[in-house]
Amino acid sequence: MCTPTQSQAIHRLSVISSQLAAVPSSTSTSTVATDRTSSNPSGKPPANMSQRPPITCHVLDTTTGRPAASIPVSLTLISPYGPSTPLSATTNSDGRVTEWSAPVGDSTTLEEIFKNSRAHEESGEEAEMVWALRFETKAFWDQRGIKSFFPEVEVRFMVRGREEHYHVPLLLGPFNYTTYRGS
Repeated sequence: MCTPTQSQAIHRLSVISSQLAAVPSSTSTSTVATDRTSSNPSGKPPANMSQRPPITCHVLDTTTGRPAASIPVSLTLISPYGPSTPLSATTNSDGRVTEWSAPVGDSTTLEEIFKNSRAHEESGEEAEMVWALRFETKAFWDQRGIKSFFPEVEVRFMVRGREEHYHVPLLLGPFNYTTYRGS
């Protein structure tokens, strides 16, 4: 039997989950988001990318039940070959990151990192990779006049299968956050 607090928490998660499911995806397997607030200001799919990257994320503002746009996000390989130079992006109007950019002067892509790690794995090296997603949340809350508790959120997660897609949703409040492995 659940306590009243547990029942409230379960109900809130159910509501948030329903709201997340109702937010339309800005991507499909043949297109990339054309929102100009995304990490791809041209709105055109990159020449070398006909599908989504192996790691994506999504941020939902739990105070409004709406996507959290314009949040800077970095993605860093922590181990076994890292830490790598972070790839970066900004959430689009759907609160999603659908493309990662390397720093100026570095042409490394996430797809190349996955391809190279497959080659290492085939030669018998460790199959697990630890990644970190870092969401810079302070400015998002400051723009709304909210003094949040977390100026940033870092989520570390394990990648075990190189052929799988890893989606990391972040449910974000000014004083809390939660995450899970999405699809």
